[in-house]
Amino acid sequence: MTDSQTAAERIAQLRSELDDHNYRYYVLDEPSVPDAEYDRLFRELKALETEHPELITPESPTQRVGSKALSAVLPRPNVAFAPVRHLIPMLSLDNAFDEQAMLEFDRRVREGLAEELPPGDLFGNGPEVEYSCELKLDGLAVSLLYENGFLVRGATRGDGSVGEDITANVRTVRSIPLRLRGDGWPASLEVRGEVYMPKVEFERLNAEAIAEGGKTFANPRNAAAGSIRQLDPSVTEMRRLSFFTYGVGFAEGDLPGTQLDRLALLRSWGFPLNRELKKAVGVQACLAYYQDIAIKRDELPYEIDGVVFKVNRIDFQLELGFRAREPRWAIAHKFPAREELTELLDVEFQVGRTGAVTPVARLKPVQVAGVTVSNATLHNMDEVARLGLMIGDTVIIRRAGDVIPQVMQVVAERRPDDARPVDIPTQCPVCGSQVERTQLVKRSKGKESVSEGAIYRCVGRLFCQAQLKQAIIHFVSRRAMDIDGLGDKIVEQLVDKGLVKSPADLYTLIYDQIIELEGFAEVSTRNLLGSIANSRKPSLARFVFALGIPDVGEETAKLLARSLGKLDRIQEALPEVLTYLPDVGAEVAYEIHNFFEDEHNCKVIAELRDPQHGVLLQDEGDVSAELAACATLDGMLVKLNITSIGPTSARKLVAKLDSLDKIIAADGIDLRQVLSSKQADAVREFFKVEANRKLAREIEAQLLEFGMHWNSARKSVEGLPLAGQTWVLTGTLERMSRDIAKARLESLGAKVSNSVSTKTHCVVAGESAGSKLAKAHELNVAVMDEEQLVKLLADHGIGA
Repeated sequence: MTDSQTAAERIAQLRSELDDHNYRYYVLDEPSVPDAEYDRLFRELKALETEHPELITPESPTQRVGSKALSAVLPRPNVAFAPVRHLIPMLSLDNAFDEQAMLEFDRRVREGLAEELPPGDLFGNGPEVEYSCELKLDGLAVSLLYENGFLVRGATRGDGSVGEDITANVRTVRSIPLRLRGDGWPASLEVRGEVYMPKVEFERLNAEAIAEGGKTFANPRNAAAGSIRQLDPSVTEMRRLSFFTYGVGFAEGDLPGTQLDRLALLRSWGFPLNRELKKAVGVQACLAYYQDIAIKRDELPYEIDGVVFKVNRIDFQLELGFRAREPRWAIAHKFPAREELTELLDVEFQVGRTGAVTPVARLKPVQVAGVTVSNATLHNMDEVARLGLMIGDTVIIRRAGDVIPQVMQVVAERRPDDARPVDIPTQCPVCGSQVERTQLVKRSKGKESVSEGAIYRCVGRLFCQAQLKQAIIHFVSRRAMDIDGLGDKIVEQLVDKGLVKSPADLYTLIYDQIIELEGFAEVSTRNLLGSIANSRKPSLARFVFALGIPDVGEETAKLLARSLGKLDRIQEALPEVLTYLPDVGAEVAYEIHNFFEDEHNCKVIAELRDPQHGVLLQDEGDVSAELAACATLDGMLVKLNITSIGPTSARKLVAKLDSLDKIIAADGIDLRQVLSSKQADAVREFFKVEANRKLAREIEAQLLEFGMHWNSARKSVEGLPLAGQTWVLTGTLERMSRDIAKARLESLGAKVSNSVSTKTHCVVAGESAGSKLAKAHELNVAVMDEEQLVKLLADHGIGA
């Protein structure tokens, strides 16, 4: 400090110099001074701030570690970080594992932008899309919020909607600016990027852990995630994490119109960009970039597991929109799996929710793509046979997509003399019940063939504690009955103590039973009882999904609820009737039907719905308008799989004989007037069988009962108040779930879509609405809040 300088002036000068050195080091990768000079300036600043504490500001380089350890200020050392709801959800990416998947992605993008792209050239080449090419770092995605140029909050991705507040820890990452450089930045700016641990730091950290007898990290990703969630920020600082930005989540005001230009602007504001960032025109250029990065992957100073391609133009991104929780305009092209050799020590068998007995390989631990692998999936016994696997074999292990360990191949020439065969147990390893091989029933054109399936199942059902625990865990999960506080460990306790022997038993639990469980006190006990009570009124779709019907996921459960309207109909529905529902094939239909045919399953459902347990299903109603009178007689004949009878011959037959009774009673002469002799004989032979006549009449009777019969009254979808309108739901609704809002809008004739376009009639925006709301404003689409939606529904006689 010169004689003429004040302490405040020198402090300001030092901060500016250190900020500039940080920018040159982390952003430009052009350090202008040796580390020793940087350290000297840092020590001088720290000494001056110690002498003049009134001049310390939060954005000073010395204040990156400025908070006490959470364990020192919070009542429990394992307390969770505070939740943070993202202004705009942090979505995951779809994956491509080969060139064909990339070509399909590019095709979908070009089809989605067909009206926006220029025509192809005279040689028949189609239009090409401009992409940004970015590395997919193996780290932890974070959100950084800046207000008036200062970092005010850092958060993890979490579940995409809600993350954890890690502000104190991200401040310790030196490549993350505490205040923005330059000018022109928005008053409110949310930047997204990846916190990662460089390879050299990962190796240093593990070497120190080994020297101290501590636990090592499996890979840099785990090390980064564990470091950024330390309760003591000073520990995070010692881990020497780094950061690259990959985009903007939210910004007040306008930003450049392309992804690459936005990243360049972020760089000017002080954010580090990955040096491998490039632009590619067309999918072939993307594939070339992928190959180039694959070659240099091992030379990079950090771990990556693929590359990310994003449509460069932001307006094109908005046009393409999103699918479920993935953008349609981006994809992660993952690298091929890494493979290693190891020894198969044993094969154990696990029992899943549906009773499937699955072999699991226990391996001699081996490092595969940076992760220690000691277990691997074997899928089923057919896979064991295909591999020719024996215990003691040397095997090739692969991490598929760098995630799931798999046994790929046996090295037969290394098989030891004492190798043992892998035998499926005849009794369940958990409950001792018999293990049976599933049978596959194939029905086609009047014939039924039975073959052995690949799955072995324990027949103990809920008597088997493994199945019971998994069934309960699924039943209480967030997307099912949503009973908060019933984690896996609590479910295991309830089952092990005999307090819960079926899902219905959850609703008879009392205070004295729960408080005796490990980890429960008065408040947590009352909270769990309250959560159980709050789950007594699920939507029909949630309840159907919670039942755990094989092959029935969340979307199929919604489809069943929306289409058939009542649980009784779903339970009674014949497989042939279920196939009238869109996207329900014969195999799924038989799984649903067989589930509800099972006496034990019906007993559990009846117990859940009886007054003692009090589960009251919501939103039950009529068969959907789309299914009303949807069946035709010729279509039903096709579903009966009569040999030689297809759609054309069935139409000819119905044109002559216009009722099922007439067709059943028809003789050969009547049938040969419209069918070939072979077809006529097939129809006659089919209906000679009493079981076939009975089935046909049962299907027709059920179609009549459900209002789906060709003689049923057709509901006019067009006559409904919102018919022909496309609506979009976004954000969080308080008065009802989005699933319920969707069902109620559909009951009024609306189509509910996942993306906003010029054809969208209205967008319902709840709390924290994001890109869909922004696009609605851009396209001048009408926007409605939740209160307005509730009023609209009430005006049409539908309560919230």
